[in-house]
Amino acid sequence: MDLHQLVVLRELGERGSVAAVARALFVSSSAVSQQLSALQRGVGVALTEKSGRRLVLTPAGRALAAAAAHVSTAMAEAEEAVATFYSDPTTIVRLSAFHSAGLAWFGPLIARLGATGGPPLSCGDEDVARSDFPGLVSHYDLVIAHRVPHDPYWPEGVSVMPLLYEPLDVALPAGHPLASRPSLSVADVADQPWIAGHEGYPLGEAVNVVAAAAGHPLRVTHRINEFFVSASVVATGAAIALQPRYTMAPAVGSGIVLRPITGLRVGRQIDVLSRPEALARASVRRVLDELRAVADPLS
Repeated sequence: MDLHQLVVLRELGERGSVAAVARALFVSSSAVSQQLSALQRGVGVALTEKSGRRLVLTPAGRALAAAAAHVSTAMAEAEEAVATFYSDPTTIVRLSAFHSAGLAWFGPLIARLGATGGPPLSCGDEDVARSDFPGLVSHYDLVIAHRVPHDPYWPEGVSVMPLLYEPLDVALPAGHPLASRPSLSVADVADQPWIAGHEGYPLGEAVNVVAAAAGHPLRVTHRINEFFVSASVVATGAAIALQPRYTMAPAVGSGIVLRPITGLRVGRQIDVLSRPEALARASVRRVLDELRAVADPLS
């Protein structure tokens, strides 16, 4: 049995005829009869009987019609609960981010939401291979993910909200001969020892953009995903690396500087992924709006 069949049975009990039910539900009399027949086959007992020229409910039919009223009430209450949940701007929102985005934005976002009466936030750091980011939407309402522009796009079925294009600059030790220059050419850095990320991770192959422009593979001497670890190696003078311009801007006294590469677009696209239904929630949309404001490098 389904809810619509129960509604038809209840309407028959209250309105007294198939024709009256058809008028009330804006369907044909034959459609009403088909629904009643299907319901009767499903329950296995007679629910209606002839009384003169009219079709009326049997005792079993009246009992089921009474239960149908309770079912309709419960469904209405469930629909109201769902509507309240989706419209409530204070329900908790689960947010994940890769490490550098979490470091840059979790704190300011929590503070901003707290100051403006926003929804509570549950944060998780998830630095995964690029192909694993879409799967995180089953655990989080919003997933901050990144990819290099030439990577495949995110799979269908996942909602994608572009957040920021972040340039990747060359990280050099502060005392490096190239550190005094405001920008660098590909030729300046093509023969330097490099740090790259692990293969399969979003920035693991970002150095290949530089290699393609140089016309030969770069000399990769270290494979390090975590930017703090990479920066510590750069500071020793052992190698140079690509570092995000906004989320990993070096602090004063860090021992490294960032310099852009002229004439070459090297960067990562940062997107927010979610299930489509998550965006129907007012609290999720609020967090997304505040995240955009926090992540805006010009704000």
